[in-house]
Amino acid sequence: MRHGLEISCGGATIEASTLVELGELAEHAGWDGVFLEDYLIYYSGDEPSTYDPWLVLTAIAGRTDRVRLGTTVTALPRRRPAKLAREVLTLDHLSAGRATVAVGVGDPADRGLAAFGEQTELAVRAAMLDEGLDLLTGLLSGERVDHHGTHYRADGVALRPAPVQSPRVPVWVGGSMQAGAVRRRAARADGIVPYKLTDTDGWSDFTPDEVRELVSALPPTRADGQPFDVAIGGRRRRPDERAERAYVDQLAAAGATWWLEFVAPGDPATMRAAVARGPLR
Repeated sequence: MRHGLEISCGGATIEASTLVELGELAEHAGWDGVFLEDYLIYYSGDEPSTYDPWLVLTAIAGRTDRVRLGTTVTALPRRRPAKLAREVLTLDHLSAGRATVAVGVGDPADRGLAAFGEQTELAVRAAMLDEGLDLLTGLLSGERVDHHGTHYRADGVALRPAPVQSPRVPVWVGGSMQAGAVRRRAARADGIVPYKLTDTDGWSDFTPDEVRELVSALPPTRADGQPFDVAIGGRRRRPDERAERAYVDQLAAAGATWWLEFVAPGDPATMRAAVARGPLR
């Protein structure tokens, strides 16, 4: 199992330079991946500072050599798939093949949807994601793509140079584990970043049995023949690190390939400390 960080892309006290510093620190502290949220307007606070993840990840790429770099999760229906593919392919080359992109329908709380006239109807966004996913995976392979759909079009175009990674830059799909459409979309991609719906307002972790069931419903390998990625987590580390380590080990035994730990926006020193302590191995 690999261990990654999910880092906020915004917040009242966040500066872009701090995010870049955290990415560089993550590599020194032994983390395997740095994944940024993707919002036009951060979901918390009154007119919070918010930064573009692809520009921040590009800056991190120039200061690191090993960590995987990506988003969890980019709302594909508010993006032009061709423009997103160009950005991801550029990061893939600048990072020498360390880019990953995770896509989903988008957070219903994303103020950047309605505020800029983006589509907010879930059924339409889901249809755009289904169509856009096919176009994105094709373009990220560097192969020539012909696509004429309801929402997008590509007339025999290939984006060059081809990706460093073969056969394409890995694409993950994010969404609710309970939604069958999320699993079906993920099966067409290279990984899944699921969250778990609950009947309460609090966080509910995946159980090892739930992860095992999820893994059994997904392809065993992705397009490059590597194990299909199942990225679990997305919360802050619990105080009892011994119990936390045992839990993460159980998820790994159940088939999870990534454990993602959330770094919430806040005081820069507190964020640095959360990164500097390194992953639970």
